[in-house]
Amino acid sequence: MSGGALILDADPVRLSQVIANLLNNSAKYTEEGGQIRLSAHRDGAEAVVQVRDNGVGIPRAMLPRIFDWFTQADRTYRRAQGGLGIGLTLVRSFVEIHGGTVAAQSAGAGQGSAFTIRLPLVAEGQHEGAVRPEDAMVDALSLRVLIVDDNRDAARSLCMLLEFLGAEVRTCHDGASALATFDAYKPEIALLDLDMPNMTGYELARHIRARPDGASCSSPSRAGGSRKTGSARASRASIITW
Repeated sequence: MSGGALILDADPVRLSQVIANLLNNSAKYTEEGGQIRLSAHRDGAEAVVQVRDNGVGIPRAMLPRIFDWFTQADRTYRRAQGGLGIGLTLVRSFVEIHGGTVAAQSAGAGQGSAFTIRLPLVAEGQHEGAVRPEDAMVDALSLRVLIVDDNRDAARSLCMLLEFLGAEVRTCHDGASALATFDAYKPEIALLDLDMPNMTGYELARHIRARPDGASCSSPSRAGGSRKTGSARASRASIITW
């Protein structure tokens, strides 16, 4: 770190998760013996934190959507991450909650990558009594949410984000346990993975809708396959897809 102390008004736990996510991402896509560099410096009124590696790089076509929910990358890049991009989506969400930005850079496949975070610094003498980001977000999403996804990492990451925003969250990894949890928990929103084995998200949505409390539960969902096919089937199941 260069340029002296960098004072932020921030949640140290969430920022630690941001840095850990970026370092973990670099480790996944950097071969043994490769290099990963973490640096931080001041740039005017901002702190700049960068994680740079000489790993497999990011295809140019993927760069504009690398932070999007459930991004489907090419087969080489998504192999270690399941094609979901959940960790990077959380990185962007937590950084933006703190008033910052994050960007990805890569010259292409095999050229390594860099992730650069910019966060506002607290002016000298003004950090005492400042409003913390987590205080400002309290009760921003005061809802009961049920997440159903057979991908445990995806469910855990989404749960972490929603709890940070103030939601009360339960997670399940199959349709049968989701129905039992729904009956006991009575969520206001159900987030369903459409492509689960045994009982798909479409079937689960129909079971939920048939329950006494199901009609009032909003059920957005995630489709892993064709959006055209997914949207048509979801319509019949009263599900909004994204």
